Amino acid sequence: MELISQVLALVPTSQGLGKEPIVPFAILLLVILVVPIVFERLRLPGVVGLLLAGIVLGPHGWNLLQSKLQIMDLLSEIGLVYLMFVAGLEIDIKQFRHTANRSLGFGSFTFGVPLVVGTMVGRIFGFDWNAAILIGSLFASHTVLAYPIINHLGVAENEAVTVTIGATVFADISALLLLAVCIAVHTSQLNAFNLITLIGWLTIYSTVVLVGFDWAGKEFFRRSGEDEGNQFLFVLLVVFLASVGAQLIGVEKIVGAFLAGLAVNETLADGPVKEKVVFVGSVLFIPIFFVDLGLLVDLPRFARNTNALQLTAFIIAGLISSKFVAAMLAKLLYQYNWRETITMWSLSIPQVGATLAATLVGYRVGLVSQEVFNSVIILMLVTSTVGPLITSRVAPGLDTSATKVQAAFSPVCPSTSQSNDPFTIVVPVYNPHTQQYLIEMAALLAQQARGKIIPLAIATAAAHMDAPRLEASLQRSERLLAKANALSKALNVESAPLLRIDDAFAQGISRAAREQKANLIVMGWGKRTGIRAKLFGNVIDSVLWASHCPVAVTRLVESPRKIQRILVPVENLMASVLQPVQFAHILAEANQAQVTVLNVCERRTSSSKIAALRSQLGLLVSKLAVSNTPEIQIIAHENVAQAILQAARLYDLVVLPFVRNQTIPGGLVISDVTTQLARQLTCSIVMLGEPQRGQLDALPAGVANTTAIV
Repeated sequence: MELISQVLALVPTSQGLGKEPIVPFAILLLVILVVPIVFERLRLPGVVGLLLAGIVLGPHGWNLLQSKLQIMDLLSEIGLVYLMFVAGLEIDIKQFRHTANRSLGFGSFTFGVPLVVGTMVGRIFGFDWNAAILIGSLFASHTVLAYPIINHLGVAENEAVTVTIGATVFADISALLLLAVCIAVHTSQLNAFNLITLIGWLTIYSTVVLVGFDWAGKEFFRRSGEDEGNQFLFVLLVVFLASVGAQLIGVEKIVGAFLAGLAVNETLADGPVKEKVVFVGSVLFIPIFFVDLGLLVDLPRFARNTNALQLTAFIIAGLISSKFVAAMLAKLLYQYNWRETITMWSLSIPQVGATLAATLVGYRVGLVSQEVFNSVIILMLVTSTVGPLITSRVAPGLDTSATKVQAAFSPVCPSTSQSNDPFTIVVPVYNPHTQQYLIEMAALLAQQARGKIIPLAIATAAAHMDAPRLEASLQRSERLLAKANALSKALNVESAPLLRIDDAFAQGISRAAREQKANLIVMGWGKRTGIRAKLFGNVIDSVLWASHCPVAVTRLVESPRKIQRILVPVENLMASVLQPVQFAHILAEANQAQVTVLNVCERRTSSSKIAALRSQLGLLVSKLAVSNTPEIQIIAHENVAQAILQAARLYDLVVLPFVRNQTIPGGLVISDVTTQLARQLTCSIVMLGEPQRGQLDALPAGVANTTAIV
């Protein structure tokens, strides 16, 4: 017993571990890695999981984390600044300019009406005018959380959608500036003269940041060339300089961070530096900020407080109703139909980024009470769930003109391309056991399109170009290319083998495809689609994210020359169905095969509605003007995946279309339906990814909803 006591005495106690800064940091890393993945599997936003994790692990739960810890305070503060910077960075300035008048109009409605309603709610519950106006400003901003859904459905170009996204600029800036004034009034007891002075300083400061930092950023990027490291550091310096500058004039730092994002918005565009900036924030700092918010929530106290529950009910009802009134005003003024109006309403409901940041700032300075803070957290949980849910129901019926359909369609055959270059297919070769089927698939497509294939082998670079490892890799690559070239000649297709030395496989593939002006990349694919793929990603994920052209990721169980029946499941009747149908048609023409386009609707769908869906899908597919018209099939079923699996038993190949959406750069978002299909389908599979068309609103890791593929 004495020996055991001595051993136990040597073991650090939990209290001792708690004092080590490395322990809470390790806990945070575990939380932000695992929790969002688990909640996304449950079809809930990852940010909900982060907040709940903070509540459970905080002082009012298991007491494993404390918001007052120095490391927690520092990382959360950086996350707060980063969140607002990325919010400004991801705003589409060009889109705002395109619909500036209507965006300002709807922005005024969706800012002004909720501001009035929120202020009234504050006054009803006994808050003074300054605190009530701040509560109103929390109502006024919004986060376009459902944009991934809109983008996937192919209706992002609808005017009502672009106007709503543009309105975010006006609403968020106005809400943040109003926050700055309310905080200044609260902390300094400003008189009229000092308030005018503050507004003057704000005007000068905003001009310096938006104009000066924009000019400085463009000059620095022009002079620094391709040095991404220095460009990344410059962006971070801009963020924190703007934040410090805001504090110097008596304004909250989140205002400066947001303006800094707007200032370097066009400078960064959609380049690699922007990806790195967003990546660092979305992976580490912003999730920690949301966990810290959860640490501050006192759920037991909230549940016992009847007045707090009533306040929460009023805040939720006031926010949702005021946003609806704003959408109705836009409908009356701009003559939008009901579906567009409901879409605008649902897009402006979610309260995440600016709202939570402003709430935390108000809470820290004592202007917002614990009850209001807790109520806004509940508001965020409700609106971030309800808003995207409504959007997913009403957005599929938004109108898109024929010209928009054609503009949104990324061609995969020469007949739809204006270029005179031959149709080029890049085929990365690595596995000699699957290489033959890949070359056969590419050859069939190239023959039908009168093009050529480029078998591509990547030898990963070494520090020294005479390194034995590099030499062995080059020899292996040459053997693979020789085999690919022989196969190409046997199939009577033009072949131009390419050996490339690059830092990584994915970068080498996407760069070579761009240099060769490829129209399509054909790659092999295993069965790695579960949680492991979401955690670590792979070469295919990176190519899908970075490529400039469509990518066909194939899992071929037999020779492509034996394919006679091809199934193309489509989720919606939008422009996104054209590319996979055209891909299937090209392959079908080579084999004299039959293509079936399948749409699964709800079991309760009436026969007349099914007939209308069949007619609409047939009309859309007819835009391809193909010789062998695909068969149209509509199935009413309660389970989409099961319906497709049952139908696929009669087919040799299933083409699964999807749109790439960003959560973490380099990571491919795969829906549960697609994961199930990939695991259970026994026939050959092609997953056809479209080239990227713009970025999403920046969200913390795990916040963006998983985009369904079928």
